[in-house]
Amino acid sequence: MDVLARLDVYQRRHRWAGLPLAVTYKFYDDQVAYLAALLTYYGFVSLFPLLLFLVALLSAALNGNPHLQQSVLNSALSEFPVIGNQIGDNIHSFHGSGIAVGVGIAGSVYGALGVAQAAQHALNKIFAVPRHARPDPLRSRLRGLTFLLLLAAGLFATTTLSAADSAAGIAGTRLAGGVRVVVVAASVLLNAFLLMVSYRLLARRRLPFRLMYGPALGGACAWQALQWGGSYYVGHVLRGATATYGMFGIVLGLLAWIYLGSVVYLTTAEIAAVRCLRLWPRSLLTPFTDRVHLSSGDLRAYRSYATTEAFKGFEKVSVHFDPPPPPVVGEGKEAGDG
Repeated sequence: MDVLARLDVYQRRHRWAGLPLAVTYKFYDDQVAYLAALLTYYGFVSLFPLLLFLVALLSAALNGNPHLQQSVLNSALSEFPVIGNQIGDNIHSFHGSGIAVGVGIAGSVYGALGVAQAAQHALNKIFAVPRHARPDPLRSRLRGLTFLLLLAAGLFATTTLSAADSAAGIAGTRLAGGVRVVVVAASVLLNAFLLMVSYRLLARRRLPFRLMYGPALGGACAWQALQWGGSYYVGHVLRGATATYGMFGIVLGLLAWIYLGSVVYLTTAEIAAVRCLRLWPRSLLTPFTDRVHLSSGDLRAYRSYATTEAFKGFEKVSVHFDPPPPPVVGEGKEAGDG
């Protein structure tokens, strides 16, 4: 127990150790794994029909220029490395198809609105927004539509960057290397900006940019790495697979890619919330036992969890903490002997 006590004191006094621990504990408290699973469900439902709709729309708009059409489509689909390659390889089967447009509109509207609603619920929970302060069902869907427009603008911008990268690759290897570095850096900065704007849009809490740009930049780098990982999975795992194995590989790979993307999105929000709400340092043993002296970060965190569940503005929630129970006789000696 003496070793744990010294570790606890050390992490409370050092930000580099205490802040990640606080983020980990809040990740566990908010059940982010389940929130990410909800985002994954709606993302999976909406992504494939949305891409069908995108392909059909671009195919119709660029019908007179097949070379430009293929270049733009490949650039857009490269943002979705697991499923984008499969759509790109079979693009001839639904060029401008009316069925694809109909399926895309119906499926993507249902799934995309679900993604926006799930994201709002998750972010309001993470940033400790009381239920009575959250937007009503109508206003929340209007916010969701704004969020979807933001995603569409981001996809358009990243597609433009990818198309510039492809054009540089045609021009020459030397030029392509420099342009690729610039494109990756610009994509990371753009994604970091989109993360910050989406958090401020969907969470009903004032979030200062000065406390968010660091986590957003880290989340954008993680997203870029996730895209590279998806491309590697398609190029090295699914290549040469049988039809049956390839089908399951695509579905499972897509689910894993969306889930990991959701975890990155929500974990970035957790880091920003810990910084904005000052939810650190936390006690080292807080999640494991009641026999612990709560830190200031623990007290703020547990009070925020209680007030988050207030349904009415005139509902007053007060939180009182009794002194922790004394340790069991012999507990310290047994732990030390172990």
